[in-house]
Amino acid sequence: MSRARLALILLVLAIAGGLVWGFMPRPVVVELAQVSHGPLTVSVEEEGKTRVRDLYVIHAPMSGYLRRIELKVGDPVRRGQVLAVLEPARADALDPRTRAQALAQMRAAEASLAAAREEARAAAAEAELARQELKRAEALGQADFLSRAAVDQARTRVSRAEAAREASAHAVDVARHKLETARAVLARAAALHAGRPVERLEVRAPIDGKVLKLVRESEGTVAAGQPLLEIGNPEALEVAVDVLSTQAVRIRPGGRVSLERWGGPPLTGQVRVVEPAGFTKVSALGVEEQRVRVIVDITSPREAWQGLGDAFRVDARFVLWEGDDVLQVPASSLFRHNAGWAVFVVEAGRARLRPVQLGERAGLAVQVLSGLKAGEQVISHPDDRIREGVRVRPRT
Repeated sequence: MSRARLALILLVLAIAGGLVWGFMPRPVVVELAQVSHGPLTVSVEEEGKTRVRDLYVIHAPMSGYLRRIELKVGDPVRRGQVLAVLEPARADALDPRTRAQALAQMRAAEASLAAAREEARAAAAEAELARQELKRAEALGQADFLSRAAVDQARTRVSRAEAAREASAHAVDVARHKLETARAVLARAAALHAGRPVERLEVRAPIDGKVLKLVRESEGTVAAGQPLLEIGNPEALEVAVDVLSTQAVRIRPGGRVSLERWGGPPLTGQVRVVEPAGFTKVSALGVEEQRVRVIVDITSPREAWQGLGDAFRVDARFVLWEGDDVLQVPASSLFRHNAGWAVFVVEAGRARLRPVQLGERAGLAVQVLSGLKAGEQVISHPDDRIREGVRVRPRT
């Protein structure tokens, strides 16, 4: 064989080998993750807000003139301490027309009392006359000079006269009370007009605590029931968290809670109450959500959360389930297969489809109940190029 012929054969073989190598399927570059044992915690995280456990909103017990409240937010108060002082409304008391009306009402009440007393004396005289006529009628009736019907009529007149006397006595009492009321109004108006001290109502603290909020500080007229200030004990804090109703059904009283991102180290808490009634809340995206309020007690020592106060923001992480030695796989390796879940396991450089049975989910990790063993490698983020038997190689 000539040298030229040998070179041609070698060239053809090289071209054929290059074509075979060029069209040969290349291994798909994939990211691998390892199936492993380890701790796994399933939790729900929501934003909450601290609040004083027993908050007292102090209201004005009556309409009147409020003196300036000298307390400031944060000031301590003791049980029974005077928080606010109310006086009668000054505008009505200092109005000359109102004073004149009060004086006229007092004089009218005096006249009414005098008239009632005269009517009472007249009614008493009528009653006495009726009793005397009854005695004469009874004596004539016993002597058969007067019929029984006439005697009964005399008794009836006595009863009516006694009733009229009682009514007139009550009328005297009513007139006397009206006069006392008119005199009290006039005396209060005269005292305020002269600058003398008048009666006042002191609003006292129901508990030991601190002033949390001043709703009304300056003096002025207030209406009955108007809030004045809020007090409470800031050392008795709880956390209120609004949780989606679909997640709240898994939260139980006594469950462990981690309170984070409040400005200090994480705190521990315990679920005290899962309220039985939910409510509708519109999210920041404008979506209506059904939420349930969960109340959490802070169990960390008081020294660890001294900086916390009323209405502070706290992130609450509710622990729903946890395990110390759990077989788990990254959630990114899972995909739907038939009616369940599956992963691609790498065996001898090829992808093998493996159905799996899953348990609890915890964000980036999922509990594996069956189908995998610890130490096996699975493909993370499998795409449409990964199929059964496809050659793969790990990304370096």
